[in-house]
Amino acid sequence: MPTKLFIVDDHYMVIEGLRTLLQFEKNIEWMGHAMNASSALAFLQNQVPDVILMDINLPNQSGVDLCLEVKSIFPNVKIIGLSTFNQLSFIEKMIENGASGYLLKNATKEEIIDAIHLVNKGGKYFSEEVEDLLEQKTQNYPAITRREKEVLELIALGMTNSEIAEKLFVSASTVDTHRKNLIVKLEAKNTADLVRLASKYELI
Repeated sequence: MPTKLFIVDDHYMVIEGLRTLLQFEKNIEWMGHAMNASSALAFLQNQVPDVILMDINLPNQSGVDLCLEVKSIFPNVKIIGLSTFNQLSFIEKMIENGASGYLLKNATKEEIIDAIHLVNKGGKYFSEEVEDLLEQKTQNYPAITRREKEVLELIALGMTNSEIAEKLFVSASTVDTHRKNLIVKLEAKNTADLVRLASKYELI
């Protein structure tokens, strides 16, 4: 029996991208999509999928709240959070509200398919970056992504944004965003304080 899949996302391009990736998979049956919470709930009154890929950032009602509502009405439906956000608070709230997994929107086709089949069998699936954040949460230091850790290590070596960008093959503005996120996450006053705190938390 193929896994019956439903998508809830307010971006048509994302829906079409997922449809293109998955519609010809033999073990996945594409049931359709909704672009907001009310449309999703209306669909579920008539048809119940096995797995829902659910964007957490929806208009009117968030995917986090919709996840809780769907699980309360249809406890056997498996939900995978789908987002560009890798903030731990969103991830934890989705899990708390009954999600069986969490994928970032940069996930590969293979990762998405693996996640769908695993949660349908009762398992849990989290993107590697999400796994890193959840693991760090249990270790009593600020949760940072693998890329942020790379940037942090290079900052500690005294490298500039442009030097880090060249080494990691990303833009200087991307590095600057990572630097600012790190300062916020570690509650640092400046770059020097960031390096001090990173050392304290044994992140470098």
